Amino acid sequence: MIRHFASGCAAVFFTAAVSANPAPDCQLTRYQDGTPLNIAGFKGKVTYVDFWASWCGPCLQSFPFMAETYKDFKPKGFELIAVNLDEEREGADAFLAKQPADFTIASDPEGDCPRRYNVQAMPSSFLIDRKGNIRHVHLGFREKDKMEIRAQIEALLNEP
Repeated sequence: MIRHFASGCAAVFFTAAVSANPAPDCQLTRYQDGTPLNIAGFKGKVTYVDFWASWCGPCLQSFPFMAETYKDFKPKGFELIAVNLDEEREGADAFLAKQPADFTIASDPEGDCPRRYNVQAMPSSFLIDRKGNIRHVHLGFREKDKMEIRAQIEALLNEP
């Protein structure tokens, strides 16, 4: 499924403002307990959907940032869903043992969600406003872009 990103996942970073494109709805599974998870169910909250894999170096770097960001903004109506794209659960289990997460970890056994979101790099993140529209897209992850991402989250949280 998304293996072709492994060789170049560290080199790509792209951010773009997107003007009110509805976030695709897709069915996911909560990683820990296997219960269904629907991205549309987070409407009303600012939601950061991150597609990641255990073999992606920048994904390892992004997890502490996501954990801190989630902790800081959750009380203001922020949610974070990290969608694992590993083909084998063992890789994700090992990754999560090193980078535990308090935010929602999901899996997509069918591989439908990354196709609907047109995932182009690892990690790929989509910042969705309270109305369910994708407002910012981030392909890749670099330390120097943390402040920009946090500012985008904060701006969306301050919208009515």
